Amino acid sequence: MSDARQAIAVAREAGAAELAPDELRAAEIYLESAQQNLSNRAYKAARSDAVQAKQKALEALESAENAGFPEQR
Repeated sequence: MSDARQAIAVAREAGAAELAPDELRAAEIYLESAQQNLSNRAYKAARSDAVQAKQKALEALESAENAGFPEQR
């Protein structure tokens, strides 16, 4: 889950909240689900959701980088 949190943070820093909000929100939803599943001791589901969260965060990061966040230019 730590990897997913870090990937979301990096995507945010790259401007994904503005440039790839749908992907970033999907990552956050998967992370929330992973945390809930972990609380419910549904470890397999938690891991699956954490992997999905990281993947969506990486997609958000890529989209943000491709869009060229103004502060990076």
